[in-house]
Amino acid sequence: MPSEKVLQGKQEKVAALTELLKNASACVLVDYKGISVADDTKLRKELREAGVTYMVQKNTLIRLAMHNIGFDQFDGVLEGTTAIAVSDKDQTVAARILGDYADKSEGKFSLKGGFVDGDVYDAEKVKALAKIPSKEVLLAQLLGSLQGPMQKLAATLQALVDKKNEEAA
Repeated sequence: MPSEKVLQGKQEKVAALTELLKNASACVLVDYKGISVADDTKLRKELREAGVTYMVQKNTLIRLAMHNIGFDQFDGVLEGTTAIAVSDKDQTVAARILGDYADKSEGKFSLKGGFVDGDVYDAEKVKALAKIPSKEVLLAQLLGSLQGPMQKLAATLQALVDKKNEEAA
């Protein structure tokens, strides 16, 4: 039987993890076995710069925190080595960074699942989410697609004005 102090420490970890997950807009679970310390350090730095909280935590503690927020769908993937990445602002940034790293790792690092705004994602859906460009890129693409027709309209109107001016002269 664990001591009262150890039990209390674990309960505090679960409470902190539950609070982190409650406020999360996205969460990604990964299997990190086989990566080097240098690669892990580089990955952690990239995630930290993007505003993503990344940590290795015991599967039991993650499972309890997930159950506290109403997700029991992850029980099947919470086996082996598990790290958790949580983003409270951008829904795709954690999946993008971890998905890119998983593609480059040659099977040493894999996506297990996650959630975005309350919707549960399996590993395949997280991989698809990782392919979505960032919000800034999507806005730039939208602006570019709107600019083309606007420029054509402006050119047509200018040609019409020029033609009217020629007729008046």
